[in-house]
Amino acid sequence: MRRNSYQIQDHSAEANLFARRAIISFVFVVCMMGVLIGNLYYLQVASYQSYQTRSNDNRIKVQPIAPNRGVIKDINGNVLATNEPTFSLEIIPELVDDMDETIAAVSEVIELSEEHISAFKKSIKYQRRFKGMPIKTKLTEKEVASFSVHQHKFPGVSIEARLARYYPYDSFLTHAVGYVGKINKKDIHRLEQNSQIQNYAATRSIGKLGIERFYETQLHGITGSEEVEVNHRSRVIRQLSVTPPIPGSDLHLSIDVEMQKKAQEILDGNRGAIVAMDPRDGSILALYSNPSYNPNYFVSGISQKLYSKIVNSKDKPMLNRVTQGQYPPASTVKPQLALLGLHNKLITPETTIWDPGYWRFPNLDVKRRFRDWKPSGHGHVNLSLSIRQSCDIYYYDLAYRLGIDEISKFGHRFGFGNYTGIDLKEESKANMPSREWKKERFKQPWYKGDTISIGIGQGYWTATPIQLAMATSVMVNKGTVIEPRIVTGITNQGEYQATPVKIREPIDDVETENWDLILKAMYDTVNADNGTARSAFVGSVYSSAGKTGTAQLFSLGEDEEYEVEKVAERQRDNAMYIGFAPFDSPSIVIVVAVENAGGGGSNAAPIARQMMDLYFALGIPSKRKVAPLIDIVAPVSTTVKAGE
Repeated sequence: MRRNSYQIQDHSAEANLFARRAIISFVFVVCMMGVLIGNLYYLQVASYQSYQTRSNDNRIKVQPIAPNRGVIKDINGNVLATNEPTFSLEIIPELVDDMDETIAAVSEVIELSEEHISAFKKSIKYQRRFKGMPIKTKLTEKEVASFSVHQHKFPGVSIEARLARYYPYDSFLTHAVGYVGKINKKDIHRLEQNSQIQNYAATRSIGKLGIERFYETQLHGITGSEEVEVNHRSRVIRQLSVTPPIPGSDLHLSIDVEMQKKAQEILDGNRGAIVAMDPRDGSILALYSNPSYNPNYFVSGISQKLYSKIVNSKDKPMLNRVTQGQYPPASTVKPQLALLGLHNKLITPETTIWDPGYWRFPNLDVKRRFRDWKPSGHGHVNLSLSIRQSCDIYYYDLAYRLGIDEISKFGHRFGFGNYTGIDLKEESKANMPSREWKKERFKQPWYKGDTISIGIGQGYWTATPIQLAMATSVMVNKGTVIEPRIVTGITNQGEYQATPVKIREPIDDVETENWDLILKAMYDTVNADNGTARSAFVGSVYSSAGKTGTAQLFSLGEDEEYEVEKVAERQRDNAMYIGFAPFDSPSIVIVVAVENAGGGGSNAAPIARQMMDLYFALGIPSKRKVAPLIDIVAPVSTTVKAGE
């Protein structure tokens, strides 16, 4: 018979097992709670400040605010450069997932040319991705309205209202005032070097030329900022705080718009330059280079086609002929050479030479003849007649006796061969030749024949019109060397401050009577019956003095005659003139250079007459106050400028 078996449970063991498991589970839960509490403490207490900051960074944005650029005005308060409101279509790259797709979609709403798109893609390579970049500027009202309807479809794309630079006088003042343009890679590098990049966080344009570039720091101002709260799509919900920007300073120029207009009218289709300056304090009254161009083209980005047309023009409209045009000064420097001859006691007012129409080296077996501009010669010529009639033979002989070393050293004292100090970056030193210069430049020695050409302002000697204006001012001031300037005052936050007048080391070792002799000869050039500028100034109601010049652009053979109709237009002589008025108390110095126009007396002097007539008719001498000269002598600038 089989017996049934039963399994007897051990309740005590099971209770102990359950207790152990419960304790382990409890300890695990407690540990997890501890970890959770620890993490909560770390997040809410220990790292509160860090996470609060990170949260604010996601919620609060600090946006830079561009300052308003300063206004530029002429002597009468006419606005030459200002800011006008404009709308632009802008894209923030970091908020756009697919740039090509977005641009294509936007193009269906607002017409975007290939040039717009190409320029935009090029510019974003050099800009920060969180910064809005314009893809099209100067939108029409219709374009603004069209995009506003569809704006919700394009995250990171918006229409922004900004102030854009505007030049109401177009091409009249381009080479003086200059223009602004988009900030490029080169500009960014320069700003970083000068530790100014942060101040341009909201700025999209910068001074490129002229006064706009030279006074960029003053005109730009100081960038402000605002804290704004944004949503998850980076759209502004509300403004939290704001630090307003400080607007740029306003600049006041000594230039008169009417004088500028007259210069453009007179030069018309001729290439050349006109500069007028007050010799009493160096203030520039007119500075015009022809041809010119409209600076407004460059403000928002010029098209490649138009830019190429301007840059590649054979007339070189981008060249500032006043400060960068390097012309042979021709006979306009004969007054300086005559003064040097008097100072070195090589000549006296009575020194007379015979001019048969040519000059030869004395006591040398050299057959070459250096010809006078007057084939038959001037006969007996003294100092006064040599300037009044611009006798070349007199200055061939004087230059031969002076030598290049004396001429070069004296020329530098008048400002030739160096920067004038004018407040423009675009300036050339031109060339005041010397033995050392020729040796370095051509690896050749200086020959006596080189000096003869220098005696009539030809050969290796070149000068800019602004240098000639400065040198004439030195002559008028009898040795005081004043640097030319365009800006005479700056208004910063309502406070006006005059800019200083800078003077250089004077020419104080020349006798007063020698200055007077030269100035009187220049007076006779304009007023004597046989003066080369007499016909241009007949009937003027003011007294003036001056010197004509005709610069040859190529050499003629000894027996070759100059026949204008057989010479290519761009090889014809340049017409030059320097002058000042009134004679007894000069308040204007004027220099005219007209390329390929012919004789200075018949072509440049009449232009100077028209400019002086307008100057006195406008009453400019009584309008402006002459600034006092500062006591500190300005060192001669050797800083490399643009265009050098």
